[in-house]
Amino acid sequence: MSDVRKLIVIGGGPAGYAAALYAARANLDPLVIEGFQWGGQLMITSDVENYPGYADGVLGPEMMHDFRRQAERFGAEYLTDDVTRVDFSERPFRVWVGDDEHRAEAVIVATGATARQLGIESERRLQGRGVTYCAVCDAAFYRGKEVVVVGGGDSAMEEAVFTTKFADKVTVVHRRNEFRASQILEDRARENEKIELMTPYVVEDVLGDDKLTGVRLRHVETGEAQELAADGLFVAIGHDPTTALFLDWLDHEETGYLVTRPGTTETNVPGVFAAGDVQDHVYRQAVTAAGSGCMAALDAERFLAAQEGRLATALTAPRDEAGS
Repeated sequence: MSDVRKLIVIGGGPAGYAAALYAARANLDPLVIEGFQWGGQLMITSDVENYPGYADGVLGPEMMHDFRRQAERFGAEYLTDDVTRVDFSERPFRVWVGDDEHRAEAVIVATGATARQLGIESERRLQGRGVTYCAVCDAAFYRGKEVVVVGGGDSAMEEAVFTTKFADKVTVVHRRNEFRASQILEDRARENEKIELMTPYVVEDVLGDDKLTGVRLRHVETGEAQELAADGLFVAIGHDPTTALFLDWLDHEETGYLVTRPGTTETNVPGVFAAGDVQDHVYRQAVTAAGSGCMAALDAERFLAAQEGRLATALTAPRDEAGS
């Protein structure tokens, strides 16, 4: 068992590293348990051109290295391993990595979310080379090109419509005849002359060697296969927040996203804060995640200062004759 720290940050991505940076500069000596898969979704992103400060764009992994190094410069300590268990029942909070226990007076949860994938080997091979999971992030790279969007919910329709601002043609592929999207979003897609809807089809394979050249589709009912040329594949079948370890302790939505008090990063457990995609299913951008990481560090700093103030008051309070 280690000594009690002021702060533990769980997660290594834009939110976790921004929290670590601000916490380190505030002399909170944070321990960042960043996980084996540190860097988050940006580690499978090629070019990032919408993050302020990178005027010429930057590779996703390179940006995460920059984030990590900057926090380390101010004293953040890293543990590149996965948290296996937590206990938020009392302070100091307890966080385990295997059999090793770490304790802290405050914890920031910044474990992010994971985009659902099709589960095809060729999909993984071409990630960042035509396969992407965020139209807002990457649609501008497909100006004048043809793109396939996979999915049938609100996210898929929103991404398809957004992508038409750049691409010449967007084909939405869905495995059912009916869409799960709200009627207004489905109507908006159907009315867009650049969008073609293909149902019921599934993506059977992603084509291309060094970069994506198309997809192979299979008709769900007839089994008929066909190839569709495309420059990009946007997979929009949802995200899963990385919150399994925290669901017994922290309030969460039905979908697993952690709930924070409006205008703050505070969870229902005083001293535990949540930042980034782990509690944001609306924006899901690196810049918003980093911003909420900053908020979490400031919230944690104020919480710890208040706790120290209460302790100082208790220690200096007059005692009664019994010495209690």
